[in-house]
Amino acid sequence: MIALSGAERCQPLRQIVPLEREQLFGVMPGELAALDIFGAKLVSVFGDPARPGRTRHRGVVVAYDGTDGEIICMTDAEEVTRIRTACATAAATDALARPDAKVLAVFGTGTQAESHLRALTLVRPFASVLLWGRSSEKAGALAARMSEELGIPITSLDDGREVAAQADVICTVSGAAKPILLGNWVTPGTHVNLVGSSFLGPVEADTALVVASRYIADHRPSALAQAAEFAAARAAGAVDDTHIVGEIGDVFSGRIPGRENDAQITLYKSLGHVVQDLAATAYLHRRAGSETFAQ
Repeated sequence: MIALSGAERCQPLRQIVPLEREQLFGVMPGELAALDIFGAKLVSVFGDPARPGRTRHRGVVVAYDGTDGEIICMTDAEEVTRIRTACATAAATDALARPDAKVLAVFGTGTQAESHLRALTLVRPFASVLLWGRSSEKAGALAARMSEELGIPITSLDDGREVAAQADVICTVSGAAKPILLGNWVTPGTHVNLVGSSFLGPVEADTALVVASRYIADHRPSALAQAAEFAAARAAGAVDDTHIVGEIGDVFSGRIPGRENDAQITLYKSLGHVVQDLAATAYLHRRAGSETFAQ
């Protein structure tokens, strides 16, 4: 992400092709010059309730050698997206959340909720986790299963306001079309990760939260064009483009500060960028050729 924020050449925006029955086809091209590779992610986004425990993303990541143009690796986009999205959120949380953050809240019950619970607990010693979902039954089942896996108390609650009020870190990883997190629920000093909406249309948080936050994007051009919550706030006249203070790569490199004080609400907007997929693919390619991996 530091390489993305410091790149001299502009990266192309993802292309979203609408299909029948509100399904999507996404094309995400890009270059990761730091590893001398380029490539693309090709992914379908289809809802399928018959696939419990699977994401809605299916496709491939193709990485090319930047020196000779040869294809060096292809990976399963579903698995890469599932893992790298949560890892990117965890890294952003480590940079932006208060050091003393003790309570994590997750809004959502799908596969990204699972992967975010695993990743976020690696960067902060959360004493407890609160879980909210549109289905109380799913939320309760996920809380019980992940509490046993992670060895920390995870409690599902039906009231989103109550969940947000107790949280030091909040992750929204739902497929919600309308806000499930409101700005007046979020207490000063909270860090928020908006992850579930990755294209214009569905919004997980309201305009009040966008306005109240120190807003940091994974990729500024993408957020200006495709971050739904920011677009709604801008259309309402509540913010302008300067409200995006920078990119998470700028925070990692020290070019801009992340959290400025303990009372500030920080917000990381995750749209996902193909450089994350290419970095993960390059890592898997190296592992696949190593003796340790082969064993």
